[in-house]
Amino acid sequence: MVSADSVFRAIAHPGRRKIIGLLAKSSRSVKELTAQFEISQAAISQHLKELRKADLVSSERVALEQRYRLTPQPLKHVLRWCDSYRSIVDPAGHMWSLGRKIKKSGK
Repeated sequence: MVSADSVFRAIAHPGRRKIIGLLAKSSRSVKELTAQFEISQAAISQHLKELRKADLVSSERVALEQRYRLTPQPLKHVLRWCDSYRSIVDPAGHMWSLGRKIKKSGK
C-alpha cells in the first residue's frame, strides 16, 4: 500500500493535479497529455513517473502506445485528511479559520 506522504507529494505539483483531472475523464497517451500543456513530452513523462510511484496512475500498451489511466484508490488518503477538518465547517456552510468567518465561496 502506498503511503499518504507519497500521495501528497505527487499531488503537490499543479501540473500533476491537472494530469489527474484529465485522466479522471478518460485514459490518454503521453502525446494526448502533452497536447494539453505547454511543456515537453519528457516533462509529462516525468510527472507520470511521479504519479505512478504514488500508484495514482497505471498504464497499458494499446497497439503502439502506452495508455495511462487514473487509479483513484490512493486519493483516499487525501479524502481522509480533508475529512479530519469537517468539524470546523458549520451547518450554514461557513468555515472558521484563525478566528474569522469565511464563506465557502472564498469571500
